Amino acid sequence: MSAAAMSAMRFTSSKDFTKFNIHIPIQSFHFNPSNSLSIRTNGSALRHSFISKHNNNRSKFPILLAFSGDGGGTGNGNSSGGGGGDGSGSGNGGGDGNEKEALLMLAEAGRSLDSIPADLAAAIRSGRIPGSVVKRYLELETSSFTRWLLQFGGFRERLLADDLFLAKVAMECGVGMFTKTAAEYEKRKENFSKELEIVFADVVMAVIADFMLVYLPAPTVSLRPPISLNAGRIAKFFYNCPDNAFQTALGGTSYTLLQRLGAIARNGTKLFAVGTASSLVGTVMTNTLINAKKAVQKSSDEELENIPVLSTSVGYGVYMAVSSNLRYQLLAGVVEQRLLEPLLHQHKLMLSAACFIVRTGNTYLGSLLWVDYARLVGLQKAHDVE
Repeated sequence: MSAAAMSAMRFTSSKDFTKFNIHIPIQSFHFNPSNSLSIRTNGSALRHSFISKHNNNRSKFPILLAFSGDGGGTGNGNSSGGGGGDGSGSGNGGGDGNEKEALLMLAEAGRSLDSIPADLAAAIRSGRIPGSVVKRYLELETSSFTRWLLQFGGFRERLLADDLFLAKVAMECGVGMFTKTAAEYEKRKENFSKELEIVFADVVMAVIADFMLVYLPAPTVSLRPPISLNAGRIAKFFYNCPDNAFQTALGGTSYTLLQRLGAIARNGTKLFAVGTASSLVGTVMTNTLINAKKAVQKSSDEELENIPVLSTSVGYGVYMAVSSNLRYQLLAGVVEQRLLEPLLHQHKLMLSAACFIVRTGNTYLGSLLWVDYARLVGLQKAHDVE
């Protein structure tokens, strides 16, 4: 058997077989020892692969190389189970290349698979994680705060996909109260003081929801284990959808149009629950303040009316599921990841400033749209200016 064929079938040959903990049957053939690559961590071989330096061997063994995963093919976006949730099949063409690259990155840092989270290690073994993601993980570990956050799966998936994720959370929450109050004033003008209770409810609802609006639609690096084979078809479909409908896929993977539409539907459901819950808190607090104001002033002024809790909460949930969902998906997946990130990748300060500007504008626009929507569906009414 030739060296190239042995490489394609993942046999490894070495002069010193005492290094390995497994038995490998060896046939007599001649090879160049410099072509043998062994990555060792904690005394155990993580990966043994033969790397051929002769490109002309590919033409001699096309079938074997196609099955070895070294051909650089694209991923299969139609996997329904065991694809790790990233829309790629377990045998995607980029798997072996990703695994070698990721293992080399760990070896250069003197780290082992046992020293990183189990879900990240499993994703590396299955070839779903390229070396760039491993490099970002190692960089994030240098900070004690981000190292603590990396313990949590949701934050880990988002930080590995976007190293500015925390900055975007701070931007959204930091400017949220100011911009939403300004937008309320812009829409209400002279009625602002008369509708102060409604303004308060709107701001409370917005602040509670701000974090989730950044968190849920954020692009992620999927580290979830394969879904159970007994799972239903609907569960498998949504499992393989990306977290952001417009996010870029990692090398060797792809998403179908249906899976991207599924991401919008799934996030819309989550944001409906978030919006309804946050509105419930805000309206209850506002009604409590209104009743307290009536009691202190001993007034039954008709202008101090309680806000309908159920209709307002459901209405805000619908608004979050539709308007907020689409705006934040486009913002994170298209404007930031596909436009700003490639353009300003080497200038993090400028990238952060650009993200701050577009997110501030999006927050302000959302506040304007909410006031119009609330009045349109009858959740709020404008007072006539005297």
